[in-house]
Amino acid sequence: MAPSSGRITLWGVEVFVATAQEASISAAARRLGSSAATVSQQLTNLETSIGAVLLNRNERPITLTSAGEKFLRRANAILNEADQARLELSGDNSGLTRLRLGMIEDFETDVTPRLLGEIGDVLKSCQFLLETGPSHQLHDLLDARALDMIVAADLPTMTEGLERHALMQEPFVIAAPKGAVDLAAPLSDLRRLPMIQYTTRHFMGQVIAAHLARENFPLAHRFELDSYHAILAMVAGGAGWSILTPMAWLRAERVHDQLDLIPLPFAPLSRQIALTARRGALSDTPTQVADRLRPLIDDLIVGPAVSAYPWLKEHLTTL
Repeated sequence: MAPSSGRITLWGVEVFVATAQEASISAAARRLGSSAATVSQQLTNLETSIGAVLLNRNERPITLTSAGEKFLRRANAILNEADQARLELSGDNSGLTRLRLGMIEDFETDVTPRLLGEIGDVLKSCQFLLETGPSHQLHDLLDARALDMIVAADLPTMTEGLERHALMQEPFVIAAPKGAVDLAAPLSDLRRLPMIQYTTRHFMGQVIAAHLARENFPLAHRFELDSYHAILAMVAGGAGWSILTPMAWLRAERVHDQLDLIPLPFAPLSRQIALTARRGALSDTPTQVADRLRPLIDDLIVGPAVSAYPWLKEHLTTL
């Protein structure tokens, strides 16, 4: 398709995104409150303006061309920036139509579904895109403007122009096979057993490894894994011990009775979880989401962990 001097319109971009997501012109028309003929014409106008075919409209369901796949990433960013510009100017978040949210993996089972249910009841016209992953990955996506708001562990540096809402602080703890470590004097037993290390490809693993180096505690590990479940299953089976967080322990409920959690037998180490967003871009939505998250964290994380291990009370807290 030859390039044209036509202009790309925001309405044309919205029609394209709806058609790509629905994989049907008629379904996109129903979603947008328009007609199939109007949607088809807008798609033609957009493709003419761009100078490329974006959709295989003869296929059922409709699919994206390679150019369409590339443009879809840009199109979502265009619509999101338009929404944020409107919010910044109006100061009203009630009309928010899309929110790209990143959530730390530790929250995905309990906290995230409850949060989405609650904010979905408030932002009834909003479409939510959820990205779950490790903290460093979520921060990278926020910096790249691929996400609007993230809930993740703090990193050492924070990019300018962001707002931060502290949510919780949690300690790093020892997870050991049940009865394998003398809880009153654990160091000798820990030196005897191999360590199952959380991967140093992730920021949390790097933090743990650096702390052990500062404490002159050499790592004698055979396994380095990126899965909480796999690590704690191996610990429960007697293969060694690990350093993780109470949230990791909560996610491995089936092996709880085969594990002991104990404080670090050297200098303590902790991390903070916070909600971070671009300052002012979403009006007061970040504050509202943070306010809804804190009681969920109390109910689903702090309460159960402290009930099982009362010594965590002074260390595992909402902020």
